[in-house]
Amino acid sequence: MARKSTKTRRAKPAARRAAPAIDIGMSESDRAKIAKGLSHLLADSYTLYLMTHNFHWNVTGPDFNSLHLMFMTQYTEQWAALDIIAERIRALGHPAPGTYQEFVRLASIKEVQGQPNSKDMVRHLVAAQEATARTARKLFPLVDKANDEPTADVLTQRLDIHEKTAWMLRSLLE
Repeated sequence: MARKSTKTRRAKPAARRAAPAIDIGMSESDRAKIAKGLSHLLADSYTLYLMTHNFHWNVTGPDFNSLHLMFMTQYTEQWAALDIIAERIRALGHPAPGTYQEFVRLASIKEVQGQPNSKDMVRHLVAAQEATARTARKLFPLVDKANDEPTADVLTQRLDIHEKTAWMLRSLLE
């Protein structure tokens, strides 16, 4: 005997409800401008991370051990910072850039070609740390105007790290 197929009617899924609009006391325009600035900071930070990690892998010479360990400390700290910056962009309601193509377009730091000697690695890192600090510092007027204290806190922490790291690296060149 053939079985009768019984079709059950499924209830139509409820219409997807849109997430509520972001209402954190900042205008969409301010959030967009700050997210754009943070995207530049993220790109500089990622480029600096990659440069530091590359130098960690490829450093040679009499200062190998100390530089290898110093670079590892620096890229590890930088890696954690990437997430903080990207998540702040997301909290402002905007997508964080996440491709090499986007980072190349947004970053003020240019990639280093070839494998420089250890002293030149340090010079490149000083310049990249300072460039990242400048990118962060440029955001303060907009962040202050928008009363965006969480972003100001992120920027202050990043400036402290980049300026201190640049000083420490620079001291190796004296």
